[in-house]
Amino acid sequence: MKTRLCILFLLITFIAVLPAKGKSDVSDERAKEVVVYAYDSFTADWGPGPELVKLFEAETGYKCTLISAGDAVQVLTRAVLEKDSPQADVLVGLDNNQVKTVKTHKVLQSYKPAKADSLIPADAVMDSDWQLTPYDWSYFALIYDTQSGVPAPESLSDLTKSVYAKKLILMDPRTSTPGLGFAAWTRAVFGGTYLEYWKALKPNILTMAPGWDAGYGLFTAGEAPLVISYTTSPAYHVEYDKTDRYKALIFDEGHIMQIEGAGLVKGAPNEKGGKAFLDFLIGEKAQSVLPLTQWMYPVNPQVVLPDCYKAAPKASKTLTSDSAESEKIAADITAVLAF
Repeated sequence: MKTRLCILFLLITFIAVLPAKGKSDVSDERAKEVVVYAYDSFTADWGPGPELVKLFEAETGYKCTLISAGDAVQVLTRAVLEKDSPQADVLVGLDNNQVKTVKTHKVLQSYKPAKADSLIPADAVMDSDWQLTPYDWSYFALIYDTQSGVPAPESLSDLTKSVYAKKLILMDPRTSTPGLGFAAWTRAVFGGTYLEYWKALKPNILTMAPGWDAGYGLFTAGEAPLVISYTTSPAYHVEYDKTDRYKALIFDEGHIMQIEGAGLVKGAPNEKGGKAFLDFLIGEKAQSVLPLTQWMYPVNPQVVLPDCYKAAPKASKTLTSDSAESEKIAADITAVLAF
């Protein structure tokens, strides 16, 4: 009996000092991996994600796992849902219209990349706390199909005319940053009467797509002659479709700028790797990938743009928006449209 008790005691002691099953191995493995949440057009085969992953892994030795969460608003939503047990290290695609919302949810932590001051212009910085690191930008604009037979609108107000009935593709401001950007644009132009504008605009909206990828796909399929996108979008068609059929319309009333950013997740499983990714994202190698995959201006002004960007007009007037209003604007527009 004493012998059996001694054996039992030794077994219990041995088990007690063992590490939790797989805990050490998982931790070591995760320390070599960087998990990045981004939106679908970023992670697509034709987007910048695959090439950026390849370059990042070669430069740093980390394994990078890129996960699509839908559109950029959904990237934030997923991070909020996982807030108590973060799975991602970096969120990509959050923009200047979401800064207030990002801070409210407290899903990111401050991190300023080592070379930020020399690579990022001061006017591109979205957040003095550096919860978001800017990596690209462009102006929101209506893209117009010149072969549609419909006259080109010359202002946001023109879009309410009957000639554009069911001729406009927009994105849902609750799920899409271009959708939210267009909403903020109307708020900047029309001020306190912007909801009256949306009531007048409603008959002319063909659909409110869940994200840019779906909405722009409907546009290029010929479902409507007008879609919200960016002044840089025509560069894609010049480069790959060899056509100048699609034009970015510049309105005298001005345009809203979108600045896209990436942030380090608060409580990230691999904080060191997440910081390395943000350092990499603003470097020359990564920034040079963006013009022909992201179809936005790289935030680093030293990157040489390809010739197709001559088809990307610059706004003559830049309007500003207040990110603190973004959630209310989206909710109010949703109520007006009743969708």
